[in-house]
Amino acid sequence: MLSLIAAAEACSNACQAVKLAAMAALGDSDSVPKEVALELHYGARQAEGQVSLARDLARRLPSTFEAMKRGELDPYRASKVADQTSVLTDEQAREVDTQVAGKIATRDATSVRRLVNRTVARVDPDGHARRCEERKRGRKVQLCHEDDGMATLYAYLPAEIAATIYARVDRVARELRSRGEERTLDELRADVFSDLRLGVACEVEPPRAEVFVYLDFLTWAGLRNEPPELAGHGPIPADLARELAQNATIRRVITDPMTGAPIEVGRHRYRPSAATKELVQVRDRECRVPGCHRPVQACDLDHVEPWAQGGDTDSGNLCGLCRRDHRLKDEPGWHHRMTDSGVLEIITPAGRTYRSQPEPLTTTAA
Repeated sequence: MLSLIAAAEACSNACQAVKLAAMAALGDSDSVPKEVALELHYGARQAEGQVSLARDLARRLPSTFEAMKRGELDPYRASKVADQTSVLTDEQAREVDTQVAGKIATRDATSVRRLVNRTVARVDPDGHARRCEERKRGRKVQLCHEDDGMATLYAYLPAEIAATIYARVDRVARELRSRGEERTLDELRADVFSDLRLGVACEVEPPRAEVFVYLDFLTWAGLRNEPPELAGHGPIPADLARELAQNATIRRVITDPMTGAPIEVGRHRYRPSAATKELVQVRDRECRVPGCHRPVQACDLDHVEPWAQGGDTDSGNLCGLCRRDHRLKDEPGWHHRMTDSGVLEIITPAGRTYRSQPEPLTTTAA
């Protein structure tokens, strides 16, 4: 059944590519979206989005379009490439398209967006920094009233500030939960957030919020501007990363020159167990299950080979899993194993194997 589902998806993707190619061939007239809307019974915005995607794929993103034609990529994931490159010139968009070719077919939509964002930041670092600064001027807080006596408080903030706020709230909530609280973690996070905003004293001393920013030594020293990355978010401007580093704990991370993967985290007074935990967190960044992007600081560190069955407590047998995926691992039919190269293999009840490898921290030597 899974093979049938995959085959049907591939056929659908290829047919969607035929449709988009035909839309692009209709030309540049402003009336094209309206004609498409009438023919396919689309709303105006849906038709405009489809025609825009068709034109981008046909003229600016040939490699992404070829992946669709082969059935490897659906329109939604293809749209992530088009959306993130929309700020670039045609020449820059084609460069990004070439660099991500062959890397997006096996990624979920969020991973595609992050990969393209990372590549856009490298292709156009000055433009990326300028756009980040412009976005900051749009920061805001909104209140949206919901049903049944509830409301949503929405804050649009710079990524490093939002990540720090969430990390602090999550740490306090987890500390309360460990002390026997019956409220769920979601309830605790909401209550801790409310208490902090209203100035109500917390039941525990708020711990230090921890976020990970990845930047290479030359960028940290100001000798180049390779886009750093904020864990759980994506690329941020080099100047911002250097500013954050001024008030941060800096860790030396030694990476494999061939793979870019971390192999050692510098330490001073940390016990070996703390150093191992930190190395795994630096390596994984997020939950290791494909499609889950929960930051690793909010995940469990799990023994891939269970401790009770002789599994070691070292970086070769530990990985970050969100609580949901950690519990799923213990369900009948699910099995995890770690290869010598650090690839996590997930075997499902249907007998399928899916592989997860963290993004390298540095550009490889190859």
